[in-house]
Amino acid sequence: MAELLAPVPGGTPAAALLDDGAGPPLLLVHGSGGSPVDWDGVLRGLGGFRTVRVRRRRYLPGPGPVPAHPVAVEAADVLAVAALLDRPPLLVGHSSGATVALEAAAARPAAFAGLVLYEPPLPVDGPVGGGASRRARAAGDRAGARRIHLGENAGMPPALLEAVFADPAERERPAAGADAQFADLDAIDALGPGADRYRHLALPTTLLEGADSLRHLRHTLTALAAALPDARRVTLPGQGHTAHVTGPHLLAAEIRAAAQRAFA
Repeated sequence: MAELLAPVPGGTPAAALLDDGAGPPLLLVHGSGGSPVDWDGVLRGLGGFRTVRVRRRRYLPGPGPVPAHPVAVEAADVLAVAALLDRPPLLVGHSSGATVALEAAAARPAAFAGLVLYEPPLPVDGPVGGGASRRARAAGDRAGARRIHLGENAGMPPALLEAVFADPAERERPAAGADAQFADLDAIDALGPGADRYRHLALPTTLLEGADSLRHLRHTLTALAAALPDARRVTLPGQGHTAHVTGPHLLAAEIRAAAQRAFA
């Protein structure tokens, strides 16, 4: 595994992890509150591909305030990393990372061979998260805010939610994690309502959802499926918003199928 650094105009270089392996490139963008290691389970089912995992700058560890940049900043990072590869990759995003991927592809469709989007949040009918986000922001502590966000906005299963907060490393990061996740939601809300902004995006796109995911996440996928010219929608049985953890083999199989379609 090696680290890629891609220059971006007037800022800190975009970073990504280049995994061992050869074959057509897959560019992976993790979701809210995560990191490149979120893809570890999925990668075990992606042999035969060259995988590159973006480090989202909003979630980089370190001191200082959480960056309040727009989605376009992270979309530019994705484009900068893609430009380092020897051919346009299949772009894969999870949750808010899928929103970043969608914006990157909308800005420069020719940079990518296709898209795989797992439940990207978008302000289709109103602010992302709605009442759950308001309750989370009003929580008396940031750990409580993160718990509400992960449970009610993302639909993390209760057992997995308890396991996350039982991890000592997780207990030490709730302040930064909550602030970054709310900054993420604010940036997505600033895109404006609806999915019509993506009607020009003719890349072969796979829209993934969990059969057990929350209604607002699946509603967003319905809007995207209607807007995108070349989209197929796939529902993963028995999964929610965290299929990269609870069903990585299912997610890997759909990425492989999308890659076959994109690289044909």
